[in-house]
Amino acid sequence: MATAQLVDPRTAERINILGPTIEFITPPVGGDHDPCIMRGTIPPGVFVPLHSHADPETFLVFTGEVEALTFPHVGHRWVPVGAGDFFHIPGDVRHAWRNVGAQPAVMLIVSTAKLGRFFREVAGAPLSRFLEIAERYGYWNATPDENAAVGLRLT
Repeated sequence: MATAQLVDPRTAERINILGPTIEFITPPVGGDHDPCIMRGTIPPGVFVPLHSHADPETFLVFTGEVEALTFPHVGHRWVPVGAGDFFHIPGDVRHAWRNVGAQPAVMLIVSTAKLGRFFREVAGAPLSRFLEIAERYGYWNATPDENAAVGLRLT
């Protein structure tokens, strides 16, 4: 039987996903739509390429500042998101992140157990394996040209 418990973030499982890190505050268990709470860190100069997935995500930035890519009615726009800001991404919305600052950006991420399991599965994987796993999950990833068009250069 499950029970309420105090979570010690110092003992959270921590994984690296092509530069950014994820720490599971709650484990990615249960059904695909059950909640999963994570702490994400994007180091300075690191970005999360353009992608989308059916899982909604809500972010609360604790420290640092990042830029979130949005697509208003025409074109694209990078929105500064700093400490204390919330940023919500509905499911199936294309988005990306970049840290152009000098400090790591640390944020709380509320999403689904399915996305958490995806993160766990791609942890430490090379890009080619990451893309294979993403496709199996039904997640979309932009091409290098699509990333370049929004200012992200994949190496």
